[in-house]
Amino acid sequence: MNSLNGRILISDCQGRQQYNTQLLYFTCSSLGQGDERIYMISDQGGHPNVIVRDMFTGQERTLTQNQNGTLKSYVYFDGTQNLGLGKASVCLDWQREIIYYIQDDKICKVDLTGQITVLNTIPDRRMTAFTHVSADGTRLCVPMTDGRCLDFDPETEGSGLDKRPVYNIDQRVQDENLNSYLCVYDTQSGELLYEKTVPKCWITHVQFHPLDSEIIMYNHEWSSFDCGIRRIWLYDRHTDTLRRVRTEGTDTLGNPAGYPRSAADWVCHEMWSDDGSSIIYHGGYANGPAMVGKYELASGRYWEIALPEDYNAYGHFTMDHQGNLVCDGYFKYPWEIKKVRDNSTDNGPDPHKKDAEYICRVLPDWENGTLTWIPLCRHESDWLGQDAHPHPIYSHSGDRIFFNSRMDRKVNVYCVSAQAGK
Repeated sequence: MNSLNGRILISDCQGRQQYNTQLLYFTCSSLGQGDERIYMISDQGGHPNVIVRDMFTGQERTLTQNQNGTLKSYVYFDGTQNLGLGKASVCLDWQREIIYYIQDDKICKVDLTGQITVLNTIPDRRMTAFTHVSADGTRLCVPMTDGRCLDFDPETEGSGLDKRPVYNIDQRVQDENLNSYLCVYDTQSGELLYEKTVPKCWITHVQFHPLDSEIIMYNHEWSSFDCGIRRIWLYDRHTDTLRRVRTEGTDTLGNPAGYPRSAADWVCHEMWSDDGSSIIYHGGYANGPAMVGKYELASGRYWEIALPEDYNAYGHFTMDHQGNLVCDGYFKYPWEIKKVRDNSTDNGPDPHKKDAEYICRVLPDWENGTLTWIPLCRHESDWLGQDAHPHPIYSHSGDRIFFNSRMDRKVNVYCVSAQAGK
């Protein structure tokens, strides 16, 4: 068996079993300039707030001043609508080290000095999700959805640790003609620059193109049908057009194990390459194995690589600045008998159990259709609820990988060297 690097606890070891601490969502980095500081969300004060930790001294500071709500809800309503810090709303402008977030009904930003600025207000009867700041730091995109899509009583209509609605959200959106909105604000003045209506869908992820802030990638959140085709979309403000990224076809390069791109597939966790030339995503083929894919904007070509059939424990893929991947699932040694865990998040089109254990560096060879898996450590998260998903990310230098894990009662943040055996 290969030797594995030891994981290192990053969130404060004092009282780590009394409160939860976790990374920001994968659509933005949690690391500041030079990887000197890490930004996390913690409920150590009783309510969710953003903290920053100096990676050299270990000193922590709380940047936001929220005194309402709980940390357990991800994007699902937890009974405190428009009250408290929207955990899913937090994003970091890592080059300028400014945090953007939504507290109560206010769009806010805070810098390293703790100076909080209120930029604007969320319109009534709208739900928000994962915000994103443009690479030049001038624009903030806040995805919003008609609040009726998640208008339910979590005590009687919610299920699981995430208190998800028991009704079909996507079907409700379709039946009631509920819309989402790409709302883009000036990060200095707070002015609403524009609002683009996206009809009959629920959007949670948005990401500006790294080099052109007039292009926004967004997602249609878990759908009752056509998830593999409807998931990833682009809005081009130059032409005021919306278009899907992944289409049906048999022209997939790489090594898709003979599976065509189908509307019955599922895909998720889309992200840009640094130069904006391609989009990386992962998912699974209908009645087939999991896969990881790449779409090239200029040529319209797809590369997809099917995972081995026995790599059947769900995970996430994210990418570093050089194009290397990291994954928190799927991998297993040939001789291992995979643990089967109870968890509350086996839903949607994903057929794989959330019981994976390893953080792996993954090196893709898109042209030859191969993935090299380098196991680094066991994360050992219980996967109970979205908050316990590891969602690993690289440091900016690419030398370390950070991830969440709930091994015991609470979620904590860990890191591991990205170099196996060192």
